[in-house]
Amino acid sequence: MYLALLVIFLQCSEICTQERVFTFNAVHIKVQPSNKVKNGAPMSIICRADISKSTNFNLQHNITIFKDGKLVLMSVSGKGEARYEVPMARSSHTGDYHCAVEADGKKRSSDSLHVWVTGMTKPILIAERKEVFEGEVVKLRCELPEEVPPLHFIFRKMKMNSTPKEKHQFESQRNFSVIEFPVEEGDNILQFDCFGKRNVKFEFETSEPSNRTLITVKEPFIKPTLRIKPSSNITEGKEIQFECSTVVAKMHDIEIILLRNKTILSSVRDQTTLKYSAVATLEDSGEYLCKVEEGKASKTTRRNVVVAELFPKPILTASMNKLDENKELTLSCSIKDFQNASFSILRRNSNGDILLRKSRNFTTRANVNDTGSYICKAEVNRIVKESKPVMIQVYAPVSMPNISVPNGLPEVVLGRPLKLTCCLIMGTPPITFTFYKGNKAKKEVVTNNTHAVFLDEDIKQNDKGQYKCSARNHHSSGMKTSKILNITVIVPIRNISLGSIPYGEVEDGSETAFLCSVKEGSWPILFRIFRKTDRDVLLFERNEYADRVMWQKKEMSRQDTGMYYCIASNRANVSAKSHPIAINVILASWQKGVITAFVLIPIAGVVILAVWWFWCKKKNAKGPSMEMSRSALATNSTSEKLSRQHNDGDYYSGSGYIEDGENHMKSADENKGPDLESAEVEYTEVEVSTLDPRRAPAQKGTETVYSEIRKANNENTRAS
Repeated sequence: MYLALLVIFLQCSEICTQERVFTFNAVHIKVQPSNKVKNGAPMSIICRADISKSTNFNLQHNITIFKDGKLVLMSVSGKGEARYEVPMARSSHTGDYHCAVEADGKKRSSDSLHVWVTGMTKPILIAERKEVFEGEVVKLRCELPEEVPPLHFIFRKMKMNSTPKEKHQFESQRNFSVIEFPVEEGDNILQFDCFGKRNVKFEFETSEPSNRTLITVKEPFIKPTLRIKPSSNITEGKEIQFECSTVVAKMHDIEIILLRNKTILSSVRDQTTLKYSAVATLEDSGEYLCKVEEGKASKTTRRNVVVAELFPKPILTASMNKLDENKELTLSCSIKDFQNASFSILRRNSNGDILLRKSRNFTTRANVNDTGSYICKAEVNRIVKESKPVMIQVYAPVSMPNISVPNGLPEVVLGRPLKLTCCLIMGTPPITFTFYKGNKAKKEVVTNNTHAVFLDEDIKQNDKGQYKCSARNHHSSGMKTSKILNITVIVPIRNISLGSIPYGEVEDGSETAFLCSVKEGSWPILFRIFRKTDRDVLLFERNEYADRVMWQKKEMSRQDTGMYYCIASNRANVSAKSHPIAINVILASWQKGVITAFVLIPIAGVVILAVWWFWCKKKNAKGPSMEMSRSALATNSTSEKLSRQHNDGDYYSGSGYIEDGENHMKSADENKGPDLESAEVEYTEVEVSTLDPRRAPAQKGTETVYSEIRKANNENTRAS
């Protein structure tokens, strides 16, 4: 029995300790009754989790539902399902829904579900006032309750037998809009309504129209009355009267204005009647308008007036419109088919017309100052009419023109334009100027001045440079021509060079000639020669009527060594610079001789002294040389004698032999005389035995002894 209890206990423990395992299969979201819900109908958003479990155990679910990313419901459930109930669906509930389920650390989300609440709530329209005056405004407020912006509002103004006028307003932050409609002339009973629109998935959804609001319009004044006396058809010269009146509800800033063809003739303020009168003229014909205004309210009345012509405009004629000075000018004023008028002839002036004569005709001898515009006036019954203006031009003859260069010099630089001026002392514009180059007309200028300018840009080196000009106007004297102006063509300096004689090296103190020349250039030419230093030094300057100049420098010095160049210029004001040449000033020939003398004489003296010293030394060396030769010969003779007479090894000093030998050599030398002295000296080696001071046997050694052997100068000396 205990064993059975133990088995049951162990089995229960195993069941209790078994691990709880689950997994999400899916999370679903749906809407009831459908994805499209009518505005005002109930709607349910259901989120359900599909979960698999290892055993049947309780699992808590955290369920959240979102609309367009915003949380709308959070629920904790053990069933794995949650519902978002909407009792009355509105357009604001339109959007994308999704849900998420979290359980024991695991989370799963559903797909997105779009819900569209069709239809919009009916807008409500409210008017600020039910009665308004003309010129005032109607202020309206249209609201879409329970709708969420952004929203579009459309207001409509309706009146009898007229097309409704609409105004659109967009609201991004609120569900209502306020707008104003002006009340215009002729408005009496007005109706207004509004409706709304919203954008859903790039489509517009429109609400039903709002309630209609009725507005009554009151008149602040009645339409004005315009009276014309004696009538709207009148003849010139008669007085015409206008009367414009109205009736007002209240006198407050009322203004009456009378206009003719949009031109204001008269006006009054805070009065109900306007009166205006004038003598009728042709210009008074047209449309007259009586206008009454108060604030924004305005009413008008129109009448047409026709004024018949009493007499036509006068016509002014001139005997000549263009005439020479001092010629007779006659002006006549007339009216076709009408004679009974008062005439006057006037000349126009900026400060006011100048009366010439109160008559039909005017005659004068014309002067240049009479040039101008003339009119005539005719008056009948206080009606004054003016003719069209007539232009009179009086011409003075042109004087002889003068052609010149503006800078005063009759010359031009080759390659540059030539500017010429043709001037007149007198002559009435317009004047026609003609410029000639040679006999060929180059340009014609018509101007209102007494001078003209000509620019010749085709200047050549071989141009003759003969210019003239002519001038003419409408005077009968005709054309006048100037004198011929001769223009000098200045050729600029080109191809300049500098040379010198001698070229390159110049002896100190000698004369040097510098030649500066140009290949092209008009005379005179200013030549200048410079030497280059830290600051170039001007050495020579001359103005020459030639293409070259020579400058002679009398004495050149060592300081004149350097680089030289020249510059040439003429009236073209363009300088040309040559390439530099090098001048090296060297010593003159006599300077070289003096320097040679001062240098070579001491050297020659030293050489002579050296030769003399050497000769003296050689002469003194003759005696010792001969003695050495004789001593050597004596030594050899003594040695031979000793070897013959004494074979036991005894030796003598041999000093006496040396002396004999010397005497013999001397005597021999003396016998030879001058022939020996003139003989050539030769040296030869002689082997001499040396005696041991201890009387030891003689030891041979090679000791060089120089013997002088004088050669005979000729064959005869050798024979003797």
